[in-house]
Amino acid sequence: MTRFAALAVALLLVGACGKSATTAAATAPPTTALPAVIRVGPNPSVSAKMVCAPEAVNEIATALGVRPTQAPIGTWVDHVYSCRYVFAGAVMALSVKELSRASETSAYFAQLARTLGKRSTLQLGQGGFIANDDSAVVRKDYKVLRVDVTGLPAQFGKPPSPRSTFAADVAITVLGCWTGA
Repeated sequence: MTRFAALAVALLLVGACGKSATTAAATAPPTTALPAVIRVGPNPSVSAKMVCAPEAVNEIATALGVRPTQAPIGTWVDHVYSCRYVFAGAVMALSVKELSRASETSAYFAQLARTLGKRSTLQLGQGGFIANDDSAVVRKDYKVLRVDVTGLPAQFGKPPSPRSTFAADVAITVLGCWTGA
């Protein structure tokens, strides 16, 4: 069984980020309709901040077998919450772009697919893909998550796996954290 499949099974059995999240919940469309427009405020949402929070750091480290050498520090610029996970000799960046409308979210997601290139599709959130640079991009509600693994070696984690698999595993873990947020 690949590590990606093993992680998916593990998420079905245990909750991510202390919640009763499952992969099915992380990949299903929202059960309640979102408002047509939401206001993106001067501060990031709770779910956006989760990508850099200690609980997510622990969940990612447990799932992937690698712990950052320092705590990620989040920044909020132009409605993007981001942080860098620094590992021994490697870096991964997580970012969440918050948008106000479904149309804006679709346009931003499509623009990333054009800019980064779309190598394969991920069945996560309301759409996702692995980019030509091995990064993962996933859309959920009015947010777009990017797991940028360009600062990692070609094989990473314990056990080592391709960067694209590592990126997909991180995206699954983050979406598990977002359930209910």
